[in-house]
Amino acid sequence: MKMKKKNNNYQKILDDVLEQIKFKPELPKLLLHCCCAPCSSYVFEYLAHYFNITALFYNPNISTKEEHNFRLNELKRLILEMDFQDKIKLIEEPYCPQDFNKIATGFEECPEGSYRCWKCYYIRLLKTALIAKKLNFDYFATTLTISPYKNANKLNEIGKNLSLKYNVSYLFSDFKKKNGYKRSIELSKKYSLYRQNYCGCEFSKKSINHD
Repeated sequence: MKMKKKNNNYQKILDDVLEQIKFKPELPKLLLHCCCAPCSSYVFEYLAHYFNITALFYNPNISTKEEHNFRLNELKRLILEMDFQDKIKLIEEPYCPQDFNKIATGFEECPEGSYRCWKCYYIRLLKTALIAKKLNFDYFATTLTISPYKNANKLNEIGKNLSLKYNVSYLFSDFKKKNGYKRSIELSKKYSLYRQNYCGCEFSKKSINHD
């Protein structure tokens, strides 16, 4: 009989890391890949007590430059308006839709949430890991696990493998736990954030329009 694969409790893993960090004399540096302002809102609120956070905006999956820049500007506004003891910094990567188009070629017919999306997770986490390594961050992570539409197991698996490959610590997470997604909606209302109804790529947009 085939054994069912057991899912890791990534919230418990994160809790354990945060408990250890509480006793460090200074906050470790975290490079946090941010997909958009709404998802980032709760993650900022949650992690700002434990890390010196730098947000990274690298999302080549977003189908138009106009949409990309709008989401980037919403993230900038959120960072300015949220109140933290240590201000969150921001790294803006250039808009490179060719990065996404390259990995999506041949997988255009894949359903949402499957292999094409996993490749998209990979290129965004790879960029984050490489920058974290280059700039000597203590950890890297992504806000993507807050979404109920994203595969947290696959995201954490990719993060773990990149961590081992590049020797930079990955912060395991499942930010939708502890009502994280619900809190992100509340914060989005508080700061009047634009909440998009698709992840960003042309395929996710088409799937929304077809529903």
